[in-house]
Amino acid sequence: MKYGIDRLLSGLDLLGLWLGLLSLRILLGWDYFEAGLEKLRGDNWFADIADRFPFPFNIVPPEISWQMATWFELLGGVALVLGLATRFFSLSLIILTVVAIASVHWPESWSSFAELMQGYVFTDRGQGNFKLPVLFIGMLLPLVLLGPGRLSLDAWLRRRLLGHDSLAATPGQPARA
Repeated sequence: MKYGIDRLLSGLDLLGLWLGLLSLRILLGWDYFEAGLEKLRGDNWFADIADRFPFPFNIVPPEISWQMATWFELLGGVALVLGLATRFFSLSLIILTVVAIASVHWPESWSSFAELMQGYVFTDRGQGNFKLPVLFIGMLLPLVLLGPGRLSLDAWLRRRLLGHDSLAATPGQPARA
């Protein structure tokens, strides 16, 4: 019985390395790519909120910020789906998302934790709407810490360049050299 449960859990761990991280990459990649397309096709509204950008982003001209956000969302979205430079783009998108929370999604004013948490919603009713970007950060963190998973260009390149699969370990077991 114990051996069967261990085998089942090991199989799920292995499946997670193939499909679990891939599902995160596809969901996040699609959403960031869509946000980038909206910026690419839309008007630059960053000048209207530039005073809310946190330092050092508030010293960058709004046109440059707009272009950086647009292209990090477009390229980062595609890269996440492919699993290419996953840790770099995941960390970059976390930074971009923190700036978005601070400048767009955070409530303009709040005096208590309970009041702040009124902004932890999906719709903006004057209290902010930072729930979705916080969830995105929570979904990007495993990609920064664990990498893209086995079904990715990063894993393929790592196998080709280093000559081994350093992602072969399942939790509790060492990677094969």
